[in-house]
Amino acid sequence: MIEAQETDTVLMLRRLKNTSRVFQNKVAEEVQQMESSKGQDFQFSNVAHLVNGKRGRQAGQDGDADGGIWMAGQVIGLIHSIPTCQEVINGMVKEAEETIQIRLASMVVVPRSRL
Repeated sequence: MIEAQETDTVLMLRRLKNTSRVFQNKVAEEVQQMESSKGQDFQFSNVAHLVNGKRGRQAGQDGDADGGIWMAGQVIGLIHSIPTCQEVINGMVKEAEETIQIRLASMVVVPRSRL
């Protein structure tokens, strides 16, 4: 996912008016090929075994990027790291503190010493 570009997604199931943007992998390519080859005769039952949630969940558990379908928008190209929750929170706190210090400095009240 970190190495993906925004062009690494595909639209599928358009003929069924149930368009989904997914990460382009072997399963997505197989679905696209089936959708193309069947044309107007394409039905969900043709690809249900490929796009069902059970298969996708198993692929996720196995770490198999090509084992199932996984939803992914074009924003996938903007993902460059996978931080921990703690790293995300620390980053948000740091950014908030910097914003307060730089943009709102005139509103910050520094407590006086009572000594």
